[in-house]
Amino acid sequence: MDYLEIEGGKRLQGSIKISGAKNAALPVIAATLLCKGKTRLKNLPDVVDIRTLLKLLEMLGAKVGRGEDLVEIDNSDIVSTRAVYEIVSKMRASILVLGPLLGRFGVCEVSLPGGCAIGQRPIDLHLKALEAMGAHIEIKGGYIRAEAPEGLHGSRIIFDKITVGGTENVLMAASMAHGTTEIINAAREPEIIQLCEMLMSAGIEMEGVGSSRIKIHGSGGRALEFTKDISIIPDRIEAGTYLCAGAITYSQITLERVNIEHIQTTIDKLGVMGCDFEIKDDSITIFPADSLTEVNIVTAEYPGFPTDMQAQFMAVATLAQGESLIEERLFENRFMHVSELNRLGADIWLKGNVAAVKPVEKLYGADVMATDLRASSALVLAALAAEGTTRIRRIYHLDRGYDDLEGKLRRLNARVVRKKE
Repeated sequence: MDYLEIEGGKRLQGSIKISGAKNAALPVIAATLLCKGKTRLKNLPDVVDIRTLLKLLEMLGAKVGRGEDLVEIDNSDIVSTRAVYEIVSKMRASILVLGPLLGRFGVCEVSLPGGCAIGQRPIDLHLKALEAMGAHIEIKGGYIRAEAPEGLHGSRIIFDKITVGGTENVLMAASMAHGTTEIINAAREPEIIQLCEMLMSAGIEMEGVGSSRIKIHGSGGRALEFTKDISIIPDRIEAGTYLCAGAITYSQITLERVNIEHIQTTIDKLGVMGCDFEIKDDSITIFPADSLTEVNIVTAEYPGFPTDMQAQFMAVATLAQGESLIEERLFENRFMHVSELNRLGADIWLKGNVAAVKPVEKLYGADVMATDLRASSALVLAALAAEGTTRIRRIYHLDRGYDDLEGKLRRLNARVVRKKE
């Protein structure tokens, strides 16, 4: 099994390019199932989750061609609508094939999903929405079986809780439904907007894109056609992670190919901590603080502070001058990195869903273990700032979501090596 060995205490310098967003690419790949022909995708990140979903499509009968910066997916000859456990159990986002398979073929079986163990993320909201659109759904033997032999019909979907995956599944299913579907309390993430823009490029009419209330006028069962290349938006979480790397190591670094609007909350919080920035079109340079100031954070749905940046900011806050408070409101198990950060010399105390991050003078290298994707990146950040050598195990979590992490860090002058046990 691979692990990362990081020699900390080094200043970073230089510039790197931000990859395409994993969380935008996954629903875009799933949405290609709505097309009977070919779809061309650009700027896909080279991460395990993307490879897993492409493999799932191939198992369904898709032909996937890969170029240097282009992936072509041909869904002309889908031979199966059964997403098997062996693939879906590896990645929660595989549930995103449910909506498009049901919408296009009227029947599908999808294994119950797996993924990071950061808390309960029930799919009941997905299923209730599809049932409201006319689907008959039963769960048996660990599989969701959904049928709509006469097609889905438009409906008014009111989500009790904001759900990114649920919004995406309904958007795709509604695109092939008969009539108009309205989603109330829809997620508003940039990844949702990209999916909407993709569907609209195929002729689907929508209203309220980017708001919490979206109307989708379905195609009436007609398969879609994506004639234009679809370029994946920059990864806002990757960009935020590298900005935190600059902050925690007191380094000036530049990120290229970023969407500034998508990372504004990260910029604002690092500004509170004393960092400055220079922004030019699609690039940003971070100028580190003279000394980091404490920060208070409450995670929320977009456009609030992203839960996917909570762990990284906790790592930065360990070296602040005062006590920081971080409240996690979205996932109940998203503090599993706390004990590992404390192994590196942090002083973090938990009470319910609030973490108190008390200041320490230094972090020190140690052996630590990653528990989920974003926890892994927090340990990398802490290791970059720690005195001595840190070994991070279970980095397969990192490989799920960060494109060439160690390569990019080395280009920023970090001393990072991937090794085998």
